[in-house]
Amino acid sequence: MPARPASLAYCGRAGFHPARSGAVVEPVRADHPFVQDLLARVPVEDVDESGLADITSPAFVVRTGSATLAAAGYRVWPASTAHVGVLTATAERGRGLARAVASAAVAHSLDSGLMPQWRARPEASRRVARALGFLELGSQLSLRLLPTAPR
Repeated sequence: MPARPASLAYCGRAGFHPARSGAVVEPVRADHPFVQDLLARVPVEDVDESGLADITSPAFVVRTGSATLAAAGYRVWPASTAHVGVLTATAERGRGLARAVASAAVAHSLDSGLMPQWRARPEASRRVARALGFLELGSQLSLRLLPTAPR
């Protein structure tokens, strides 16, 4: 499959549009079982794309009963960048849950003096970012090089 670039978007405090939803979002540790539950129930490709497994911030989750429906957080990168990761259970997508948890993560990053960054290939993820006030300012192309045979 040919490599496809991901969009890179950023959001400052002035442009941030917090989500207004009725979802109850709670903060938990990044390694909390609520987060591990979601990571285990979603296809590995979605987990990899989301970046949620690599967050260093608290995770912000929406749950029902014992199931985690969505989670977000961020990984602190150089230059005070907060690389946001968001993941929603496959059957729960399209309900505004990604927007709710991402909004909490973005607010936390801004309150921590960081610049939130959103990297996404899927259009649905890009729509969530735009709804929160992110502006696409660039793109990123990641390549995996194959090992070369010794000569």
